[in-house]
Amino acid sequence: MRDATYAFINFKKNTVLKMKGLSEIRTDYSKASLDTTSVDQNPFTQFEKWFKEALESQVLEPNAMNLATLAEGGRPTSRIVLLKGIENQQFVFYTNYQSQKGRELEANPSCALNFFWPELERQVRIEGVVSRVSPEASDAYFQSRPRESQIGAWSSPQSTFIKDRTILEERVKQMEEKYKDLKVLPRPKQWGGYGVTPMEIEFWQGRPSRLHDRIVYILTDNKWKIQRLAP
Repeated sequence: MRDATYAFINFKKNTVLKMKGLSEIRTDYSKASLDTTSVDQNPFTQFEKWFKEALESQVLEPNAMNLATLAEGGRPTSRIVLLKGIENQQFVFYTNYQSQKGRELEANPSCALNFFWPELERQVRIEGVVSRVSPEASDAYFQSRPRESQIGAWSSPQSTFIKDRTILEERVKQMEEKYKDLKVLPRPKQWGGYGVTPMEIEFWQGRPSRLHDRIVYILTDNKWKIQRLAP
């Protein structure tokens, strides 16, 4: 008991020391600058430019974005999803419609996206509303995925409680047997795409002394207005 108490005290002490160390972490950003005169008048063109630079810089998972939604009662929730296209002025991703995020988006289509590319000292923040993409678009993307991913989409009751991983493994075996004669699986009805129509898009470029450059595009009367924000 004494040893356990000593270990717990040391654990608390180490935790406090580590937490104090967090306040000492400093990164001074100085790679680039951003101004209202240098950005494209169209935020989608500006995003595509930055995304291309992220690809060329070999940013890890450049299409990874944080998706924030609102749960019942207004409680925010978030998770990382992958951007799969920009179509019809929408940022498109795919998921299970019955997942937590899917249920929350059906109840409240307002959402926010955030891309963070630390290698370039950049982030892009997007606020908007979602709508489902067409069934044809969801079919086409689903059937372009690796077969293992298609099997996974059929097998996982996403965001529901399960006893252990063996349940998933058994469902995978069942789906593999069910569709063993098909090279391409049909898309599950509960799985498909969402397109985020942005109302605001902010481009953030890290600068020295925390005086970061923030340029925001705001959609007003179907036109994009460009403004600078204080850091």
